[in-house]
Amino acid sequence: MSGHGTPIPMSSHACGPLKGEAHVPGDKSISHRSLILGAMCVGETVVTGLLEGDDVLDTAKAMRSFGAEVARDEDGTWRVRGVGVGGFAEPDHVIDCGNSGTGVRLIMGAMATCPITATFTGDASLNKRPMARVTDPLALFGTRAVGRSGGRLPMTIVGAVDPVPVRYVVPVPSAQVKSAVLLAGLNAPGQTVVIEQEATRDHTERMLAGFGAEISTEVTDEGRVITLTGQPELQAQTILVPRDPSSAAFPVCAAIIVPGSDVLVPNIGLNDTRAGLFTTLREMGADLTYENPREEGGEPVADLRARFSADLHGTEVPPERAASMIDEYPALSVVAAFAKGDTVMRGVKELRVKESDRIDAMATGLRAGGVTVEDGPDWWMVKGLGHGNVPGGQVAQSHLDHRIAMSFMVMGMATQQPVRVDDGGPIATSFPIFEGLMGGLGADIRRD
Repeated sequence: MSGHGTPIPMSSHACGPLKGEAHVPGDKSISHRSLILGAMCVGETVVTGLLEGDDVLDTAKAMRSFGAEVARDEDGTWRVRGVGVGGFAEPDHVIDCGNSGTGVRLIMGAMATCPITATFTGDASLNKRPMARVTDPLALFGTRAVGRSGGRLPMTIVGAVDPVPVRYVVPVPSAQVKSAVLLAGLNAPGQTVVIEQEATRDHTERMLAGFGAEISTEVTDEGRVITLTGQPELQAQTILVPRDPSSAAFPVCAAIIVPGSDVLVPNIGLNDTRAGLFTTLREMGADLTYENPREEGGEPVADLRARFSADLHGTEVPPERAASMIDEYPALSVVAAFAKGDTVMRGVKELRVKESDRIDAMATGLRAGGVTVEDGPDWWMVKGLGHGNVPGGQVAQSHLDHRIAMSFMVMGMATQQPVRVDDGGPIATSFPIFEGLMGGLGADIRRD
C-alpha cells in the first residue's frame, strides 16, 4: 500500500535513443532550506525554481504552521515572509512531513530552540525511520523529544526555553544531522560548533552565509569544524534554485545505457559535495561532459551532456565519496548492471536507513532481473553483464521509495524484457514530472 494513495504500478520497456533536453526539477535540498531559512528571516524571501514535489510542499505547509507567510505566484515564484530567528509560533495541529526525512529533521532543528512544542508525523515509510540521530544532539541545547520506540515518529518536540550553544561531533556523515544542529544553533547564544569527519553537502553553510549569518568552516585534524554565531538577524534573499543533481541522475544514467542516446541536462548544480555520481560514471567510461560552467546563487552549475557509453566498465567507489552521492547509489547500481566487470560500493551503511533499505531493495530487484549482487552491512557489489545482456522481466518492490521506483524504470529502458514496479506513486515526492520528462526524451514508461 502506498503512503501516497492507491498504488500506481508502472512498467518500463526497451526504447530507441533518448534525445533532447531534460529540464529536471529544482534541487530538493536547496528548496527545503530556502523555505526554512526564509521563514526565519525578517522580510520577504523570493524563490524561483523551487521543486514543487510533495516533500517540499509539505515543508511549505509546515512553515505556515509555524507562523510564516508562504505563497506561490501564478508564474511559479514563491514568496516567504519570515518571523525572524526564534520567532516561530506554536502550531495548532500535527506537522505532517509526508515522505521527507530531510524536511522533518531540518524543521525539528529549526524549532528546537524556540520555546514551543510541536508534534511531527509522516507516511508509513517516514514513520519507520530513526530520528534519534537528530533528537540526541538537539537534546544538548535543552530540547526534549518524546516519540515511539526506536526514536520513531509520531514524535513531539519540546523546544528549549533557555537554549545553550553546543559543540557536537557528527558520528556518521549526515548533512541532515549537521544542518539540524546548525539551524538549532541560530537561536542559541554564543557559538555553536559542528565537527564532521567526512564532508557532506554544504548547502546549509552556504545559505546561512548568504542570509547574513556569521559562519565559518575550518579544516583541522578533527575534521571540518563549522562555527556558527547564534541569534543573528537573517536578511531576506532572492534565491534561484539550481536543478537537482539527484533528479538529473535518472535521465543521465538512462542516456548512458540506452544505445544512441544524447541528452542535455541544463543548469545542474555541481557542488563538490553533491557531484560524486558524475565523477564515478566518468571513471566507469561514461561519456559525460560539462558545458557552460558558471555560478548561480553561490552554487556552481553547468549544463551536463550525457551520451550512450558503449565501453562501460566496473569500478570501486571509494567510501569517502559516499556522502557526495548517497542518494544516487540506486541509479548507479543500474548502470553497473550494464557495465563489464564488478562495481563495488563501500561505506554505504546510510543506505540501510533511507526511505527504504536501499541496498536490500535494489539488490533484490536486480537479482530478480538476472543480475548478480552481493552485499554486506555497509557495502554491495554488482556484477555487470554488459550492454544488451541484462534480462530484466522482474516486478520490483519500490518500498514507498521514489528513488527505487525511478531506478528500476531506468533499468527497463535497456533490458531484454520490461521491468515493472509495484508502486510508482512515491516518485511524486521528488520528481513529479518524471514520467512526462522521460517520455519526452523517448522513454516508454506505462502505468499498468
